[in-house]
Parts: sequence; C-alpha cells; structure tokens
Amino acid sequence: MTIRLNGQAHALAEPLTVLALLRTLALPRTDVAVAVDGIVVPRSRWEDHLVRDGAEVDVVTAVQGG
Repeated sequence: MTIRLNGQAHALAEPLTVLALLRTLALPRTDVAVAVDGIVVPRSRWEDHLVRDGAEVDVVTAVQGG
C-alpha cells in the first residue's frame, strides 16, 4: 500500500495505526500533531486509528514563537 506523508509517497506493507506508523518511520511521538486526510487525529486515538492505502498524512511539529 502507498500513503503520502507530508507530500511524499511512502510504501507500507499493510495498514498501520497512527502510532505504529510513527514508530515504523522513526518519527517523533511527542510535540507533534497528526492529520489523516485533512482531519486531525487526537493523540488518544493514535493506537486505534488506521492509516489506509491512499491516505494523505501530515505530521507537524509544534513550535513556540512570539
């Protein structure tokens, strides 16, 4: 299966949960927000929200500013 992560294609063997996706791709699991197909997935749902073939995933890092 193929997803687009932050605009780049990534091939995965199977659908993964958001949490498993972050672990598999060695992405940070703190100070980030994740959206799947334009909808923010709350951290409380990362363990059960499946990322399926063709999904558009955005992982953004929180930054402070002033």
